[in-house]
Amino acid sequence: MAKIVGGFQDPSVEVLAEAAAVFGLLASSARLHIMWALSQGESDVTHLADRVGGALPAVSQHLAKLKLAGLVRARREGRRQIYYVDDPDIVTVVRVMVGQLTARENPSGASDRLREAGV
Repeated sequence: MAKIVGGFQDPSVEVLAEAAAVFGLLASSARLHIMWALSQGESDVTHLADRVGGALPAVSQHLAKLKLAGLVRARREGRRQIYYVDDPDIVTVVRVMVGQLTARENPSGASDRLREAGV
């Protein structure tokens, strides 16, 4: 039975597992950069590779994983696949996390603390 603490009910094991899987996918800085870029607007793989500084095959593989997980969608435009994030909640999570770390004076301090904590 789920506990209610501070007015909030604990999520189910299934919800926590799904959240962990999504965070696991976003734990890759390359995939997070792709998600950040797509949170700003849709793009094809060539422009994404240029923007994130990745090789085209690697960006394609990352997009395939994100698409398989349902975090990214694609539509055909002529011969190109146009990728986009169709979930405003995922966009919010990415923007808040990256935005908060960017706004800090010493974002690497957070990384150091996470490494010290074994994350």
